[in-house]
Amino acid sequence: MNTIRDYFDLVKSVWNTEVLGSDVGTWITALVIILFFVFIRGIFTAKVLKTLSNLASKTKTSLDDHIFDALEKPLSLVPISIGLFIATLFLEPEGRLAEIVYDLERSLIALVIFWTAYNAVDPLSTSFGRLETVFSKPMLVWLRKGLKLFFICIGFAAILEIWGIEVAPIIAGLGLFGVAVALGAQDMFKNLIAGMTIIAEKRFHPGDWICIDGLVEGTVEDIGFRSTLVRRFDKAPVHVPNAKLADHVVTNFSAMTHRRIYWKIGVTYDTTVKQLRKIRDQIEAYIVNSDDFAPPEDVSTFVRIDSFNDSSIDIMIYCFTKTTDWGEWLEIKESFAYEIKNIVEKVGSGFAFPSTSIYVEAMPEASPAQFQ
Repeated sequence: MNTIRDYFDLVKSVWNTEVLGSDVGTWITALVIILFFVFIRGIFTAKVLKTLSNLASKTKTSLDDHIFDALEKPLSLVPISIGLFIATLFLEPEGRLAEIVYDLERSLIALVIFWTAYNAVDPLSTSFGRLETVFSKPMLVWLRKGLKLFFICIGFAAILEIWGIEVAPIIAGLGLFGVAVALGAQDMFKNLIAGMTIIAEKRFHPGDWICIDGLVEGTVEDIGFRSTLVRRFDKAPVHVPNAKLADHVVTNFSAMTHRRIYWKIGVTYDTTVKQLRKIRDQIEAYIVNSDDFAPPEDVSTFVRIDSFNDSSIDIMIYCFTKTTDWGEWLEIKESFAYEIKNIVEKVGSGFAFPSTSIYVEAMPEASPAQFQ
């Protein structure tokens, strides 16, 4: 019995041993409290947050669903923050240890606040839709990225200040460093300014079909800070520096109001003047009466006998369709080609093709073959 009592006395002496201002038992108790709240965090995430998520999914709007998804991870740190606070009250640290624990609690709370704000930017940005009447969609994307960067910088600066690290000297040092970097990163800033210019002028938007002379033709997918992603029609991505877009001629085909058809068809030289007039008049009547083509009062429309070519009499057709969709335009153009062929054949004429005529003024006199 004395041996067991001596052993318990030894354990008690270790339990009461003071470490960093508190005995071992207090440290273990504080650790158990923290672990308990880590366990509570799992229950809080699986039960409480799950229930709130189900309630949000039953509402008519999807905004609360996106907000809850964004805030779920930051909110899961709240139980740990509470557990650390209670463990600190039980531990009652002193001196420098108390300052460290207090700063750690404040840092965790600041992390939860700014992480929540950072994640809330995406769902709340859906309310920016009304601003599209003033700002372009890419500008709103940049605004969202700028807000995220703002919360990251402010949160990082707040945590540094909590730990007693002054941010102002760091910013001053970064300013001097930034001057040195700017001298070597002129192209990056040039692309950034060019990107801002492109967005401000609303030259094109994501989804537009553009052609950059000498560079690329395709669909715009994203306008970034440094470059613009253009997806070619063979699905190959091309990253074009914004400065190139600012310096080159950019044709935005998606901004077309109408799509042009410009043809020259050739009929044979044996076509009479009467037949030529019928062909011209019927083609013009088809364009004017069709709902697929823009009316002549809105766009330039011409059907004229244009020139006498080497093997044909050429008729110029210049008109515009109402649609700008490439697939629909191809269908309209195909139907128009069928109609032109029917018109030419009904009139009794035909389409010319390159040919060569040989005229012989006199035939050689016939002479008997020589006998060999």
